[in-house]
Amino acid sequence: MSGDKVQIGRRDRNRKGGPVGEGSTNRRSVPRLADVAEQAGVSLASASRSLSGSDGVSESMAAHVREVAARIGYIANVHARTLAGGATSTVGLIVHEIGDPYFSEIASGVIAEADRHRLTVQICHSGRDPGTELRQIRSLVAHRTDAIIVAGSGYVERAQQAEAAAALRSFESSGGRVAVIGRHHLAADAVLPANREAGRAVAAHLLAQGHRRIGVLAGAAALTTVADRLAGVEDALVEAGMAPGALAVHHAAFTRDGGAAAAHELLDARPDLTALLALNDAMAVGALSVLRSRGIGVPTEVSVAGFDDVSFAADLAPGLTTVRLPMAQMGAWALDLAMKPPAARRRTRRTGFELMARGSTGPVRAPS
Repeated sequence: MSGDKVQIGRRDRNRKGGPVGEGSTNRRSVPRLADVAEQAGVSLASASRSLSGSDGVSESMAAHVREVAARIGYIANVHARTLAGGATSTVGLIVHEIGDPYFSEIASGVIAEADRHRLTVQICHSGRDPGTELRQIRSLVAHRTDAIIVAGSGYVERAQQAEAAAALRSFESSGGRVAVIGRHHLAADAVLPANREAGRAVAAHLLAQGHRRIGVLAGAAALTTVADRLAGVEDALVEAGMAPGALAVHHAAFTRDGGAAAAHELLDARPDLTALLALNDAMAVGALSVLRSRGIGVPTEVSVAGFDDVSFAADLAPGLTTVRLPMAQMGAWALDLAMKPPAARRRTRRTGFELMARGSTGPVRAPS
C-alpha cells in the first residue's frame, strides 16, 4: 500500500503542517471518507472502491479499509462515494441565463472538465430569480446530485439568497459538494472574477481617449456583479479627478434587449454623450444596434465598450472593445473545487482579466 498513499491530506495541509481538509478527524464530529482514506493510507478512490465492493483493489486492502472505517465510525455516503468513483456522478450547474454567451462559455468549461472525469452535467436556468434558483437547488438535491455549481451574480441584499444558502449548507452537511462562481455571500468554495478591477480598466481606457461624458448601461442594481463592475468604473473616474456622479447610469435587464432599451434612454436624455460603457457584452450589442439604427457612427461619434469578451465580440463590426474574463476556465476551476474534499476554510480562486482594445472605441470627437 506504500504506492497508494492518499494525497488529499498532504495537499490541504496548512503552513504549520496540520491538516485543514477533510482528512482532519479532530475538526469534524462525523467521520468522512477522506478520514478513512488517510488513516488507512490509501487514496480516496481506493477507499471508496474498498467500501463499495468494487473491482480494482485487493481483498486484503479492502478488509483493511473496512476495519479502519468501522473503528472510526464512518458511515458510507452516496454523494462522496459516487464522486470519488467518478463513474456515475452527476453535477448540477445553475446559471442565470443559458442563452447568454457568458454563461454558455462557463457551461462549456464545466462540461469539458466533467468529461475528463466521466461526470454528467445537468444544467438549470434560474432567470436571475432567487425563488427559481432555490427551486432548482432543491430539485438537484432531490435527484441525488453529487455536486452543485451555482454560476452568476449574487444579490446585494443577503436576504434574497438566504434560503438558497441554507439549502446548500444542508446539502454539504449530507456529503454533497458545492462551488460557486461570482458569489460573495454564499459560504462555499468560490471562483471570483475580477469584476471591480476590470471595470476600472475599461473605464480608464475610455478616459485615456479623452471621454468625459460617458453613459453606463448597467444590469439590475440588486446584482453584486453590477455593483462591483460599476464600483470599478467609479474608481477610474475618481483616479482621473472626476466625481462618480458625472456618469450617466441606466439600469435595465442584463441582456441585449436591456442594453438597447438603456441606450435609447441614455441617448435621448444625454445627446452629448461621447461613449457608452455596457457592463456586459450582451448589453453592448444592444447599444451598437441602437447607434446603427440612429445613424450614429461608432467610434467616430460615440465609442462603445463592453465587458466579458464573449466569443463573438471580436467579430462584430467594428470589433467590440471589452475586458476579457476567462469564462470557460472559470467553469473548469469551479468543478475542480467542487471535486475536492471539504476544507476547514472555504477556498477561493480569483481570476485575472485582459483589456481587449478594438475598433469600437476611439479618441473623443472634436467639438463641432
